[in-house]
Amino acid sequence: MNETMVCAVGNVATQPVYREPASGPSARFRLAVTSRYWDREKNAWADGHTNFFTVWANRQLASNAAASLSVGDPVVVQGRLKVRTDVREGQSRTSADIDAVAIGHDLARGTAAFRRANANANAGEAEAPVTPPRPEPAWETPEADTEIAASRPRPEHAAVT
Repeated sequence: MNETMVCAVGNVATQPVYREPASGPSARFRLAVTSRYWDREKNAWADGHTNFFTVWANRQLASNAAASLSVGDPVVVQGRLKVRTDVREGQSRTSADIDAVAIGHDLARGTAAFRRANANANAGEAEAPVTPPRPEPAWETPEADTEIAASRPRPEHAAVT
C-alpha cells in the first residue's frame, strides 16, 4: 500500500473524546504542531506557524490515549496522514487527519511513568501479579582496561585494514 506515514511532535490541543461504537473503541483529539526557528534579529528562538491535526486512535490505543492524555501534554504521534477537502456552503475546506499507529509522551520535554494496560482486568479476570523490576544491565564495558580488551578473542574473519 502507498500510504503517507508521518511522525508529528506537538501538544495535545483538545481533551481526547472517547467513544465505544459497535465497531470498537475510538478516540480523537487535536494536535498542535508549532515550528521553531532561530530569529537572528532578536538573537532568540521564536515560534513559527502552528499546524493543527485531528488525531484518530482505535481499539486499545484509543482507550490508552483517552486515559493518558490531557490538554497541553507534549506528545509524539506516528500514523497515516489523511488530507481531506470538503465543500460546505460553497466554500472549500481542507483538513489534515492522522490515523494514529502509536502515541507517546515526548520525553525530551518531561517524564512519564509507564503502566501496562491490563488485558485480564478488561475481561473480568483477576489481575496478574506485579513482577519486580529487573536489575539494570551492565551496558558499559571497561574498554579502557587493556587487560580485559586484550583477553577478548578476536574473530577469525576480521577484515584486514
